[in-house]
Amino acid sequence: MLETTTTSALHQHQNFPLLSTAKSTPALVIHNYNLSISKKRKNPCFHSLSCSDYKKRLQVSATRKQQQEQQEQQEEQKLLSGLSDQIWNGKKSLQENGSDEATDLGWLPAFPYALFASMFNFLFGYHIGVMNGPIVSVAKELGFEGNSFLEGLVVSTFIGGAFVGSISSGFLVDKLGCRRAFQVDTIPLVLGAIISAQAHSLDEILWGRFLVGLGVGVNTVLVPIYISEIAPTTYRGFLGTLSQIGTCLGVIASLFLGIHSESDPHWWRTILYIASIPGFILAIGMQFAVESPRWLCKAGRSDEAIEVIKKLWGPSEVNRAIENIQSVIRSDGADLDTSWLELLEEPHSRVAFIGGALFLLQQFAGVNGVLFFSSLTFADVGITSSALASLCVGFTNLAGALSATYLMEKQGRKSLLIGSYLGMTASMLLVVSAISLPVEKDIGNTLSVLGTTMYIFFFASGAGPVTGLIIPELSSTRTRGKIMSFSLAVHWVCNFLVGQFFLELAEKFGVASVYAGFGGFSLMAATFGYYFTVETKGRSLEEIEMSLNPNFLGGNK
Repeated sequence: MLETTTTSALHQHQNFPLLSTAKSTPALVIHNYNLSISKKRKNPCFHSLSCSDYKKRLQVSATRKQQQEQQEQQEEQKLLSGLSDQIWNGKKSLQENGSDEATDLGWLPAFPYALFASMFNFLFGYHIGVMNGPIVSVAKELGFEGNSFLEGLVVSTFIGGAFVGSISSGFLVDKLGCRRAFQVDTIPLVLGAIISAQAHSLDEILWGRFLVGLGVGVNTVLVPIYISEIAPTTYRGFLGTLSQIGTCLGVIASLFLGIHSESDPHWWRTILYIASIPGFILAIGMQFAVESPRWLCKAGRSDEAIEVIKKLWGPSEVNRAIENIQSVIRSDGADLDTSWLELLEEPHSRVAFIGGALFLLQQFAGVNGVLFFSSLTFADVGITSSALASLCVGFTNLAGALSATYLMEKQGRKSLLIGSYLGMTASMLLVVSAISLPVEKDIGNTLSVLGTTMYIFFFASGAGPVTGLIIPELSSTRTRGKIMSFSLAVHWVCNFLVGQFFLELAEKFGVASVYAGFGGFSLMAATFGYYFTVETKGRSLEEIEMSLNPNFLGGNK
């Protein structure tokens, strides 16, 4: 750019014979100019003249030559001055362009939006733990105390609502976009919490828990999609772990508030009313959040998408990002209606299979069973308070999630997923050995607690956050909502099955055998991750989609 600008400037000078091309350097141009001047200064041939005439002409010639040289020197100085200005401006332009290309806004512009969206996962975690302590008080006040089936039904209704919510969320995100879908999602979350809090019968508590589950099912799909689509490529893994951190904080908050229910039998109503407050905040706050630029492009609102990209990723990313997104949309189709039947076509069927399998293996690896049994495990080493034991588990879970914020980008998704499941396998082996081998009781109990803690940490640092992030990363822009809906539906079905049959299997085959099964599924998950997943770290969603779709119109870029 600098060389072309310099040559163009010299072209404008009439007395300058341009001997160079656009690729000439300033030094070569000046050399050619000096050469031209030297040629002009050579004395021309002259006829024989008288001495006096010759002297007169010589004087006139000398005067003219002196004037001409002075004029040429002035022009040369003027030209060199202009050339210097052009060189300086060219360098300045290059520096400015180079700085624009190197501009990286980092993770900070997208962080508030990702953090705010993670508050939905906070409600997810809150409602998971909110009934753990007070369920006895709820059953006593509503008239089904001692009926384990009805107590289990309260939990199962929540999961049933989550299943319905996850299935319906694909339609919501395709039609409304994440931002509006989030706002719609706050309706069942708020209503469900209020109905549950003021319930005076079993039917009312079941209806309230179903609505809460419905809202939770929707947001477990929306949160990873939204964060993956607004996050800069370099920081998508870091920002994606915020959803797992939100879940952990929600569980801890509900368990901490639930401690008071041991002394106040009516406290459960208060903590359920509290659950409605974040819903109001989220409904209002999402009005000021940005929409996914991918969805905006798909909806034909490219101007808005450009503004979002400028705000979150920087002006230098606009052209490349819009070009890639539009290329993918042209290949996939721009309409907002996606059929479930499209998940039967390649490459969508492959991604749907990976998503469903990862969530199936995650749940059958037994995290909910281990969490359920952790209170008894901690009681064996003297921690008799179930609330205190649950808090220990909750903080271990949080520590694992926090470590994932660093490991996600350092190790990559695939390596972290495999390492996490191998760690869970080793942890289950330690617990099984502590239960089965003839060791002293105190040593066995300590090893059981250590194995349980390690298992929860390994899960939270990899298997938990990676599964929720890698599926939207692998999915196409067109089918991302439907694939996440399907995958989370599998998650809730398997979650229900583990919760329904864990105790029965433990009573029939023993805890050691069930934990050995959990370890086996963890090993299967590590193997599956090795052979079927691909690394997505450092690649844009469009690059990943292009690489997975051999029929992409633009080819792999």
